[in-house]
Amino acid sequence: MNIRFANENELARINELRKQVSDIHAVGKPEVFKPGFSQEMEDFLYRIWNDPEQEIAVAEKDGVICGFAVLHHISRPENPAKWKQDHLDIDELGVDEAFRRQGVATEMLAFIREYAEKKGFRRIELNVWEFNKDALAFYEEAGFSTFRRYMELHL
Repeated sequence: MNIRFANENELARINELRKQVSDIHAVGKPEVFKPGFSQEMEDFLYRIWNDPEQEIAVAEKDGVICGFAVLHHISRPENPAKWKQDHLDIDELGVDEAFRRQGVATEMLAFIREYAEKKGFRRIELNVWEFNKDALAFYEEAGFSTFRRYMELHL
């Protein structure tokens, strides 16, 4: 398996994988996520591609792009309540359903961690929806821990 940064000609394939992630969210939290994958959602990846603060990594196995991650450098200045924030955020991560549980995401996280260390980041963040128990278990097994929670009260 080869983990590397994406080429522009691979964005259409990455959008196919993003649609799979979108479908998981639409089923798991239908009151928040719309079903389907609109043209606007497809086009959003091209905005990410052109943003100098973001990178797109891919996993390639047997010539097939089977995983992706959108990495976002977050930098916020110090304010009266908080210290300066400077970290790498995994904004999106997905693995093709045909390649899940084959070590793709584990290798991608190793690549992301190495990249973050090279760039001098001291922290990697991501967010994951509570309904996504498989993803939660995976990230915890990979060493991530919860440091903040969003909670809701249905009325």
